[in-house]
Amino acid sequence: MRRSPSQSRDDRGSATLLAASMIAVLLCIAGTGVYLGAAMVARHRAQTSADLAALAGAARLSSGAAQACARAAAVARAMRVGDVGCVVRELDVVVTVEVPIGFAGAARAVARAGPIDTPERAHSIHRQ
Repeated sequence: MRRSPSQSRDDRGSATLLAASMIAVLLCIAGTGVYLGAAMVARHRAQTSADLAALAGAARLSSGAAQACARAAAVARAMRVGDVGCVVRELDVVVTVEVPIGFAGAARAVARAGPIDTPERAHSIHRQ
């Protein structure tokens, strides 16, 4: 069976259109996967930076709150993060770090370093 000439002309280019649309869908899926992967990496990087900066700040806490936060900020910036925040509450150093994720925001992480909580100490910290 052969198609008539008018029928075969109507189908020309339909495979190209289908292939182009499939490529567009695959590119969108791949782009979403790349973005989600970058977001996960940024989140882990932010948490690691915050943890390390909080520990470094806690190690300098005996020199004063300003020295502790300066050390925490220096360590976090050495790890090439965005914004760094530091607060000293009693014997705890709390560090907040943001790592930019391309064009769509930032991954944020918070870490605390200080002595282990006792029930009395935990109660006084949570009241603040």
